[in-house]
Amino acid sequence: MAIPSQNDPASPQNRKEQTFPRLNEDMATRLVKYGVEEVVPEGTVLFRRGDRRIDYFFVIEGCIEVYDLDENGQPNVFTVHGPNQFTGEVDLFSERQIMVNGRTGSETRLVRVDPVNFRKLVSGEPDIGEVIMRAFILRRVGLIQSGQGGVTLAGSAHAADTVRLRSFLIRNGYPYRLLDTDIDEDARHLIDGFGLDPSECPVVIMPDRRVLRCPTTRELADELGISIHLDSEHIHDVAVIGAGPAGLAAAVYAASEGLDTLVLEALAPGGQAGTSSKIENYLGFPTGISGEALAGRAQVQAMKFGAHMAMARSVQAMDCSRHPYRLMLDDGTSVRARAVIVATGARYRKLDHLDYERFEGQGIHYAATAMEATLCAGEDVVVVGGGNSAGQAAVFLARTVKHVHILVRGDGLASTMSDYLVQRILQSPRITLHTRCTIDHLDGDAYLREVGWRCVDGTQTRVKAGSLFVMIGAEPNTAWLEGCLDLDRKGFVVTGRDADGYATPSPFATTLRGVFAVGDVRSGSIKRVASSVGEGSVVVQAIHRFLNPSPL
Repeated sequence: MAIPSQNDPASPQNRKEQTFPRLNEDMATRLVKYGVEEVVPEGTVLFRRGDRRIDYFFVIEGCIEVYDLDENGQPNVFTVHGPNQFTGEVDLFSERQIMVNGRTGSETRLVRVDPVNFRKLVSGEPDIGEVIMRAFILRRVGLIQSGQGGVTLAGSAHAADTVRLRSFLIRNGYPYRLLDTDIDEDARHLIDGFGLDPSECPVVIMPDRRVLRCPTTRELADELGISIHLDSEHIHDVAVIGAGPAGLAAAVYAASEGLDTLVLEALAPGGQAGTSSKIENYLGFPTGISGEALAGRAQVQAMKFGAHMAMARSVQAMDCSRHPYRLMLDDGTSVRARAVIVATGARYRKLDHLDYERFEGQGIHYAATAMEATLCAGEDVVVVGGGNSAGQAAVFLARTVKHVHILVRGDGLASTMSDYLVQRILQSPRITLHTRCTIDHLDGDAYLREVGWRCVDGTQTRVKAGSLFVMIGAEPNTAWLEGCLDLDRKGFVVTGRDADGYATPSPFATTLRGVFAVGDVRSGSIKRVASSVGEGSVVVQAIHRFLNPSPL
């Protein structure tokens, strides 16, 4: 979820009436019908950090205090909800652990709405649902801006594992505070205070003062309650594998049409599009939108309709020998589904260079978001690639870095990049395009410090650059499907024909009945966010036909 600056009109700091709205009497009267009215004594704890599927509370008289705990375990109240106001933020739509505590600040008359009736309220009263949705999103942004309810990440800001953990927190919209051990004296004192050795960094310090030493992504997700409990015997109507634009669109439409929908995503919502600094040619956003913001909104939208979102859960294999299908996950558990939508997209291609792995995560990046822009501010950077992702990255980075060098193998950008990006690159004094050139030199110490390239005309160039952005395409994430359905020679999923070679009713059907593929993972797909969203929304019609075949 993208974070506006506090001076931005979109910041919750400047939109308090929408972040903490008071419902009018008509709305209040309708809302009360969905819950149970109670009178609760002062100091009663209504929800605690770590709880899942908590109730929604609407205040009639009195107040509810929202708080976290300070270093000594004492309550730090940062929000007070008064009459005609309500509790909650986006985790009320999910099964994730909540990040804050809530208690009555005085004897309080309130309405308690359980999770089932809360969803009925949001869908049954659209005007109230719109107020709630906007407030919840703004509150989450407010938590991210303030770091309240979050964790502390301590480590070298440029280290691969720090970047990995930081990226995971950002892309999953989880509040955190970064202490850079390279430059921050407070970070060094903190490390010493916990009796840690700098070699153990990065570490994640939980609100209860527990220390996670360089956790894996899955371990961090489990500790923070981002991952959800999955029942291995429950049979879902549809399992969506991948939460990029195609997968999220499929989840929104499937859940909104009443299907029991599970989304499994290895990292965070958005896929490759989630790392895009700004998408300017997506319909309906004339000023552009970041991939992170688009994915965050889509995730909340899917959860609003009841989709179960399981982040940091990777599918390792599928048992396609019997139906319903069973999906084996990376943590040893499994889930079952009658229909499967493959939306796993693709993983980034890497350069073939001797020292590449040495600097991967230590200066080599595959995305250009605000985090990476901060890391390389005021420096020269190199972008390799001629597609829209590379163009968006170059334009975005040019705002904060000293200079951007773009390298392409071909003669130019016109055949591979949207014209609006080409024109911006050619007009920017901070961007230089180098055609018919390839990387031939990487050097540094613990981190990348120098990048060099050789061009067809024989010239060689060396620049002091600590960041290399590699955007040269991707390879499909389909290894887990091996033996279950047909793939093309590049590993993309073949669709539109069955196992006997006959055309299927849906262009997204694979050679295995009940399994569909959408987005970048599909053979012959157009690699665009808009087309992926379109495929994800349209495939749900085929899912319905498969689950409920019409009688002959």
